Amino acid sequence: MNILITGDSEVALHLAELLSGENHDVTLVAPDKDFLKLIESHSDLLTLVGDSTSIQVLKNANVRRTDLLISAHHDGRINLLTAILGKRLGARKCIAKVNEPEYLSGMCKQHYRELGIDYLVSPEKIAANEIANLLTNTAAAEIFDFSENRLSLMLVKLEKGAPVIGKTLREIVKDHDEHNFRAVSIHRRAKTIIPRGEDRFQENDLAYVVTKPNGIDRLLALSGKKRFDINNVMIIGGGAVGSQAAAALENKFNIKLFDMDPERANELSDMLSSTLVINGDARNINLLESESIGSMDAFVAVTNNSETNILTCLLAKRYGVKKTIALVENIDFIDISQSVGIDTIINKKLATASYIIRFTMTADVISTKCLTSVDAEVFEFQARDRSPITKKPIRKLNFPKQAIIGGIIRDNEGFIAEGDMQIRNGDKVVVFALPEAFHGVDKMFKSKLQR
Repeated sequence: MNILITGDSEVALHLAELLSGENHDVTLVAPDKDFLKLIESHSDLLTLVGDSTSIQVLKNANVRRTDLLISAHHDGRINLLTAILGKRLGARKCIAKVNEPEYLSGMCKQHYRELGIDYLVSPEKIAANEIANLLTNTAAAEIFDFSENRLSLMLVKLEKGAPVIGKTLREIVKDHDEHNFRAVSIHRRAKTIIPRGEDRFQENDLAYVVTKPNGIDRLLALSGKKRFDINNVMIIGGGAVGSQAAAALENKFNIKLFDMDPERANELSDMLSSTLVINGDARNINLLESESIGSMDAFVAVTNNSETNILTCLLAKRYGVKKTIALVENIDFIDISQSVGIDTIINKKLATASYIIRFTMTADVISTKCLTSVDAEVFEFQARDRSPITKKPIRKLNFPKQAIIGGIIRDNEGFIAEGDMQIRNGDKVVVFALPEAFHGVDKMFKSKLQR
């Protein structure tokens, strides 16, 4: 696929590096020559210095032969204009990153579609939705549902004393033959393992597990986790992520939202109906104590500073807060953050990549989830007649080694994948894959009828 990415944001950079490693022809257009030199030094990308709102620059980037244009500048208005021009100049599909919530209203979306923008993506809205989902499912560090909860992907950390520690997958299956869940990944000491029958779980492993609804409680028990109720939530940072998360949650929980800027705090007070907005520095321990941090059930730190988010979450843990969520934009900090005890990490670059990656596949992708804890993706594919995935039982498929089938949804019922199952036309299939396997997995689901 010919992919044109414009912008010098971290999202643009992450997408360019991710997609260039997946057998795509990727061109990156950015206004900053030094930025592009840095990229060229460690990636196989075609780069072009210039303004993406210039028709000549887009023509120089061969936009008329572009299958997918992704505009990811910091300024959403530049992205909108770039996508509109790109479509008019011949790009087949155009995606624009936007930050402003008003751009995502139904009426605005319709207008932009009429102007040629196929999809709008907001990293802040995606992150806010993820926070809301995590606070509804308290025991999981990450959770993603497929086909209206027919199957779920959950991330659980194996604490000391968890019943599965020291056991192989084969032994666990033998002890629990109801087949309600299946481990699809183990993240251990910064390394991701696609688990096979003889792999053993160890203390502090991060395990991604596909589960049926009736397997969730058993799965949590085996991992040493328990569900708990959330009533009181403290959110640090009143930017786009914090304000949208508060708006989504304020009718469910008692929320206290901190922001250091007095003007922004006033805006938030007018914007939010039942959230208590506090103008103050959340790094001030006395202030946190005066606002009863010890009585909080969840603590969410989403300021623009990753270090502040990490440190305040660790402080919340010391006060006994059960669930901590930190926005960490530096990918190198993610492993460290989890190892020191923060429950869940949110990363906007990965969340945005999760949304966009589906548009680079030739097979039918229903949904995707880019996983924060590991460099991997989970896909929900629609199996089609005459595709390789439907030709043989799962165990006999030449499926990529760095990927695994976790479950199948057939006739609105979820099933955990087993070797003797044969995938049929119309099945929805949940696949966990490392980046090097994306292309191979895509080929497995591509029907001969698809071009």
